[in-house]
Amino acid sequence: MLDYFGLNDHVVLKKKHACGGNEWVIVRVGCDIKIKCVQCNRIIMLDRQDFLKSAKKLIKTEHEKE
Repeated sequence: MLDYFGLNDHVVLKKKHACGGNEWVIVRVGCDIKIKCVQCNRIIMLDRQDFLKSAKKLIKTEHEKE
């Protein structure tokens, strides 16, 4: 379970997307979380509890330097 996440952070969910990708970018944060698949750019919206249940780990935050 994630402790902290923010806008433009990259996360991995427990289940893969239909396209086969498993990396997502957080696009909107509120009571609902909107995430975008990095591989196919499909956007889905989950309520916060469902997102926290299905989030596996945080890959990269916006504040990290590449």
